Amino acid sequence: MVTNPLQAAGKANSDRRPILQNLALAARLVTQAIVAPVAFGAHAMVEDGQGRLLLVRHTYFPGWHFPGGGVNRGEPATAAVVRELQEEIGLTGFEACELFGLYTRKHIWATNVIALFHMRGVTFNFKPNAEIAEAKFYAPDAPPSEIGPGASRRFRERVEGKEKSPYW
Repeated sequence: MVTNPLQAAGKANSDRRPILQNLALAARLVTQAIVAPVAFGAHAMVEDGQGRLLLVRHTYFPGWHFPGGGVNRGEPATAAVVRELQEEIGLTGFEACELFGLYTRKHIWATNVIALFHMRGVTFNFKPNAEIAEAKFYAPDAPPSEIGPGASRRFRERVEGKEKSPYW
């Protein structure tokens, strides 16, 4: 069988195209990560049997916030929120963990994307540690005065029945 050299050359170029496209995409993503980095976080809105929400006070950051933290490379957000609550509040179990919403927050030139999970039936054994000084439940209509902006918005949305804001 005789092969047309023009077709063979075209096939060779088309075989290289996906490699070149992948390299170009990788270069673009690396550049974007340097110029406009995005960090992914997972936090929990832990609700007790009385409808109160759990907030924590960090040792290194002022105010009261939902427990949670960063998602590691390749880690599912649900696994990250469970890991973070084990580290921060001594999570020992839970009945339900459902995605409540995705939020964004701009910090200097970086962007944070935060997955907030609604957790119920949570059991934990909190002990103050290097990261978390206190953990307390608050009624949605009576948050602490030093509440962080993301938690404050979620408290107001619950009490006032407002539409969810996309911002943390």
